[in-house]
Amino acid sequence: MLLLCAVFATIGVVQPFLPAFLAARGLNPDEIALALALGSGVRLLAAPMAGRWADALGDARVLLAGLALLGLLAAGGFLAAAGLLGFLLVQLLLNAASAPLTPLADALCLAAMREGRLDYGRVRAAGSVAYIAMAAFAGWCAGRAGFGVVPWLIGAAMLGTLAASCILPRPPSLPERRQGGGFRAALRLPGFARLLLLSGLIQSSHAAYYAFGSIHWAAAGHSPGVIGLLWAEGAVGEVALFLFGRGLMARIGPRGMALLAAGAGLLRWSVLAATTWLPALAAVQALHALSFGAQHLAAMHLILRLVPPAQAGTAQTLHAALGVGLLMGLLTWLCGPLYAALGGGVFLPMAALCLLAIPLALTLRT
Repeated sequence: MLLLCAVFATIGVVQPFLPAFLAARGLNPDEIALALALGSGVRLLAAPMAGRWADALGDARVLLAGLALLGLLAAGGFLAAAGLLGFLLVQLLLNAASAPLTPLADALCLAAMREGRLDYGRVRAAGSVAYIAMAAFAGWCAGRAGFGVVPWLIGAAMLGTLAASCILPRPPSLPERRQGGGFRAALRLPGFARLLLLSGLIQSSHAAYYAFGSIHWAAAGHSPGVIGLLWAEGAVGEVALFLFGRGLMARIGPRGMALLAAGAGLLRWSVLAATTWLPALAAVQALHALSFGAQHLAAMHLILRLVPPAQAGTAQTLHAALGVGLLMGLLTWLCGPLYAALGGGVFLPMAALCLLAIPLALTLRT
């Protein structure tokens, strides 16, 4: 729980406020989209490589600590960077460090869940609580001190990740470490490729929200504090789902959860495309519990069923990289010119992705 809190505290700063920090440092929408998209490209390589390494080692603690240290250095790099090239280099470094953290932490949780030692949703909820707290705190700090505080907060969260990694208990020793068969073996698992595409459509529909949600709302006159609370509110329902969604998952299964996610995303992005009226924003932010949280739970339960333990790290990081990162990176890059041309209309293509996901979710075999 401490590890997840630290990892998601980092995300609670980066997702809402790193784009705004880059804008405050002089980057235009196209340059921001390029920086975020290139960072997502690095994630495609860094996460699977780390997953294979973790499976080979059988102990991810040292790897997690090293990645957190690299992220701490990247946070300091934002303070010294200047110009588009400088920010691109630091963004690439940050993504190389941060990309494997969440899937590796999830793999540790699912390994314990496989042995009946914890409920993944309840432990994962701790990360969402940390996200909420950090998003609200970062918004408050940015309102008082400006967006220049963002790298300091990223560094603090990475330091917490480093500390949590160092106190993780040693995993049980395995008498014989079997090779998982590599990336191809994971991709050939029945149903795994279909899951990657489904997660890609639903989770990457958040690209416009992650890249330009804060900028769009700030342009509409909402303060950094209000924006931070909106992001935090989006995670409140997510926490409730992770805490109490076990019964819902048992009743409707991963296919039903995926359908809920696609439908919620279709409604959410349609509303964001139409208005920046604060009561409407507050209403649809609650749908984050479904548009993100329901699909995440569906994916984790399917991975638990489809993937043997020896391939857990590889499968988790492939899901993060190919299932989410590939489409997310492409769409983030496209959102730059789309936002410059359409403003809030950039959310309509995101709604279309969720519409495409509905028939795919119906074909899931669970």
